[in-house]
Amino acid sequence: MRKIIQARSPQFLRLAALFLVIVLGLALRRFGYAADLPFIVVKYGGSALWGAMVYLLVALVAARSRPAAIAVPALLIAISVELFRLYHTPWLDAFRLTTAGALLLGRIFSLWNMLAYGIGIAAACAFDPALWTALRPCR
Repeated sequence: MRKIIQARSPQFLRLAALFLVIVLGLALRRFGYAADLPFIVVKYGGSALWGAMVYLLVALVAARSRPAAIAVPALLIAISVELFRLYHTPWLDAFRLTTAGALLLGRIFSLWNMLAYGIGIAAACAFDPALWTALRPCR
């Protein structure tokens, strides 16, 4: 019988962090300029949060892996998505013009985005609930 996810389990905390990162990313993109945040914070902060989201998605799938082992495929996925922006077809470009397409695939290739993804993945790895629960002393 499968174990029900407990509120303090690393997987539950990862899922909660994933939802928080998504909400923060959407809020930053929607309200960042209205809150007079600088362009670099809105643009690359959103990219860093997107990288953290990819890390958390991989972490949910590879639940038993160490955080450092999760970071490598997460970075490869994030870089692959960025490189995919160099590929153009009419239907793909039309999808990229939609809100969903812009959020999922982006519109314009940028090496700076790859750096922001790496920063977001490193931050998510450093604050991974699985890492912190493993370091917590047993009771």
